[in-house]
Amino acid sequence: MLKGFKDFLLRGNIVDLAVAVVIGTAFTALVGAFTKSFIEPLLGAIGGGGELGMSFTVNDQVFTVGAFITAVITFVITAAVIYFFVVTPMKKVQERLAAGKVEAPVAVPEDVQLLREIRDSLASRPGGTTQI
Repeated sequence: MLKGFKDFLLRGNIVDLAVAVVIGTAFTALVGAFTKSFIEPLLGAIGGGGELGMSFTVNDQVFTVGAFITAVITFVITAAVIYFFVVTPMKKVQERLAAGKVEAPVAVPEDVQLLREIRDSLASRPGGTTQI
């Protein structure tokens, strides 16, 4: 039972998935820092609202439009990078692998090959017809 669990954990897909999650988390933190450091201050400078950036208040409720726009920009940047640097190259690799796969001819067993030779030999005799 433990051997099966070990095989499951060490299977290539699980390890690749774990690596992808760790790298994705690190990349999301990087994009989040970028948008927090550059996009939020830019939105604050353009739209006003001070530290919150592009915010307004209605009945003592603060609406932070800048935070939402920053989250959308973070999502778009993350999705674009994943698409162009992970999904597209993987598609091309899979297409190349699929195109490179040529099925090897199936080896005919020796006894079947001998029977075919006998049939062809009998058929090539004058007046020889074979019915199999």
